[in-house]
Amino acid sequence: MTDASSDDLLSNYKRAYDNRIGFGKRPALILVDFVRAYFDPECELYADVRPVLDSALRIRDAARDASIPVIYTNVEFDKAGLLGGRFFQKAMPLHNFLKGSPMGAWADGLTPNDDEIIITKQYASAFFGTSLAPLLTSIGIDTLIITGVTTSGCIRATCLDSCQHGFIPIVVSDACGDRHPDPHEANLFDMNAKYGDVVKEDEVTRYLGELEVTA
Repeated sequence: MTDASSDDLLSNYKRAYDNRIGFGKRPALILVDFVRAYFDPECELYADVRPVLDSALRIRDAARDASIPVIYTNVEFDKAGLLGGRFFQKAMPLHNFLKGSPMGAWADGLTPNDDEIIITKQYASAFFGTSLAPLLTSIGIDTLIITGVTTSGCIRATCLDSCQHGFIPIVVSDACGDRHPDPHEANLFDMNAKYGDVVKEDEVTRYLGELEVTA
């Protein structure tokens, strides 16, 4: 894309989609699918996203300091993949998440605390077919800070469902990643235009730090 066409795109979208929701008052943090498959070069899902995880872990430190809920998702299917339905049929690399596969283990450096929540899913969205929405509602959450992989898949689906369930989606660009920068940037652009706010790590940690001070 040329600079001129990029300027035209931004100008075009700004006419209709130039709004920011902003942070709410009761946030939770979610770390989506930070599992070994995306960090192992021998796996076809490898995305070279170690800096993304490092960013998410720094945000997690800030979230813990602010005493807000921290939630993790992973993916696991039955041995035949039947729980994945058409998604499992279409996306062939999902075989890496059959029950017992080492690719479904947490990435190195990621260990949930005992009091943190793990949601196991079978589809892209952290909401679809899980108890995430009623959980967030029951504890009074209004904002979901979204980190994880991949931007064009599970992050986008989680952002969209967060919006549709009434939670403010805050997508952290530094703490989300994909296997290629083009789908990563394109999906960040689209989510920011239509569904939630895309922000940088430093803005999120500053917000969480202010929560800690005023708590």
